[in-house]
Amino acid sequence: MTVMVHEPLSYEDADVVLEGFLALDTPEGFRAELIDGEIVVTPPPLGDHEDWIAELSLQIVRDTPRRFHWAGQKGLILPGGDGHRESRVIPDMVVAPAELRLFRGSPEWMPVEPDGIAMVVEVTSSRPQNDRNGKRYGYARAGIPLYLLIDRGEERAVLFSGPDGKDYGHIDQVPFGKPLPLPEPFEIELDTSAFG
Repeated sequence: MTVMVHEPLSYEDADVVLEGFLALDTPEGFRAELIDGEIVVTPPPLGDHEDWIAELSLQIVRDTPRRFHWAGQKGLILPGGDGHRESRVIPDMVVAPAELRLFRGSPEWMPVEPDGIAMVVEVTSSRPQNDRNGKRYGYARAGIPLYLLIDRGEERAVLFSGPDGKDYGHIDQVPFGKPLPLPEPFEIELDTSAFG
């Protein structure tokens, strides 16, 4: 289910939408996000989606020289700017260096802090445009250094890096089956053959 806003919101309307969003009683297992003024509610993910997240987490934990913690249900507050509203999103994975203990004691909706999150991951589902555009620009505005998009519809893995406050300056992409290098702090080649 998606709630669409068909007219531009004033800042006062945006506050009303945010209040309504925060008051939602989302059914168990569903995920509600506020992306550029649009409330998006998604059902629990299908098995393939979760299998791909499990494969990603396995490779990161097993293969990287550093230790990382990751969360799959961490709410993030992404800043607005340049005509975009503040967003509240729940990435499929939020990855941070283990020594930061970033998730310990964090609120339900966590503002993104500099030098905290190393990477966010999204696996596309029924509304891939949110992952390809709305979330991408929000993650760049927040300064998250790496955004990994596993695009099921396009059958490719895309790594966005070098955020400049509006977008990512560098894009690496490979079709499923080809390795995708993840730079520091990960320093591994992601095996994408499990996604094909």
